[in-house]
Amino acid sequence: MVASPDFSPSDGRTAAALCTLLGSPEDLEYPGVREAAERARDLLRAGADTGELAACLRTLDMLLRQSGDARGLAAGSRGGEVPGVAAHIKVAVCPGPARCTRVERARDLFPAPHCAVNDTRMHKGRLGTAQ
Repeated sequence: MVASPDFSPSDGRTAAALCTLLGSPEDLEYPGVREAAERARDLLRAGADTGELAACLRTLDMLLRQSGDARGLAAGSRGGEVPGVAAHIKVAVCPGPARCTRVERARDLFPAPHCAVNDTRMHKGRLGTAQ
């Protein structure tokens, strides 16, 4: 059996792992997991004592593992970031001099949508932080 990791409530990865878990209905169906996850969320929101929150997160991790989820709540495997890998969302953006804020999902196998303002096809690119 793998030991539960040390959970640091001040670490943003712990909150990200909890957020990912709460957004996964199939993982919340395990016995006791939904209640423990909601309790951890409530403690996190309330700014609870670090020890109390860490104990709740360890319990949640244990419940996940006992239910057969080998990942547990480990931040590195549930909603965490992988070093050197970044998510890129391909989008179509307005290409012309009279730029509008229209942004649409760009599918690889389809041509970019038509821009009615500039009477040309939109350009495919990657979604940036400013968009």
